[in-house]
Amino acid sequence: MKYSKNRNRKIRLLLSALIFLFFSGCQPRYPDLDLSMYQYRDTRDLVRFVYDAALVLQQNGLTTIDYFRDNRSMYNQENYYLYVYALDGTNLFHAGMPEFEGRNLLTVSDKNGKMITRMILRAIENPVNPHGWVHYSWWEPGKFYPVPKSSCHFKITTPEGKELFVGGGIDYPQEEKEFIRIVVDDAVSSIERQGMTSVNEIADPTSEYNYREVRVFAFLSDGSMLISPVMNERFQKMSIVGCVDEVGHKPFDKALERLEQRESAWEVFLAKSRFKRGLIKKCLYLRKTMLEDRTVYVGAITDLPEPP
Repeated sequence: MKYSKNRNRKIRLLLSALIFLFFSGCQPRYPDLDLSMYQYRDTRDLVRFVYDAALVLQQNGLTTIDYFRDNRSMYNQENYYLYVYALDGTNLFHAGMPEFEGRNLLTVSDKNGKMITRMILRAIENPVNPHGWVHYSWWEPGKFYPVPKSSCHFKITTPEGKELFVGGGIDYPQEEKEFIRIVVDDAVSSIERQGMTSVNEIADPTSEYNYREVRVFAFLSDGSMLISPVMNERFQKMSIVGCVDEVGHKPFDKALERLEQRESAWEVFLAKSRFKRGLIKKCLYLRKTMLEDRTVYVGAITDLPEPP
């Protein structure tokens, strides 16, 4: 009887491996996995990598984690690695840092105070964030200093009824327009649900609305700042309307013109860079909403993705 159970277990794990290898090798565009919003191949590859593993775990159950552990190197790639958590924050599998397995990391924070696991739990329930993206600082396995990281996640339920999230992240990620679309749209949703009480949460440097060089900001229709993009204090008389880029273009004015006919707008402008001699392209994403009978504009800025 014991031999039969072990044999069945091995067969199930082998099937898991075959399914994973088939998905990873073919890299199909699944009917329910839209990757069209991403500009960079590394981002798309990571989402596929995590989604493939999530499908295997969802289809074959908790025994798949044994297979993950037995084949750890397969899930610890050069650019990213896989991890699996229960929704209470307990790590079940970590390809890059196996010492985390069995530990509850619900309250773990990065060097900037970001509560990483709590951010993930919010992200996987957020309808404007379909691939559960979070951004924080972490360290590469075997290295000793923090690096910027972006991770995607999928929530699943196993055949045993266990709810988990499966994730993986990229160190030194390329900035996707989708990343600021998510945080701005989420900030707008928060303002529409909670009103003024959401403003302090959005402005909090440890929140998901602020990461790397990105900071969600908000201003009123007269241009006065509600949430500043450069400081925590509020200076209502400081207007962002009319500001020019390095060649005299007015991206905010143009975005506001667009928002007269729609609820969101993208604008590209030129800025200086501490990494390059020439000017670089930035993109502004701006949304329009209402706050206590006043029109409010919510936005963020990131690097414009470069063509391959």
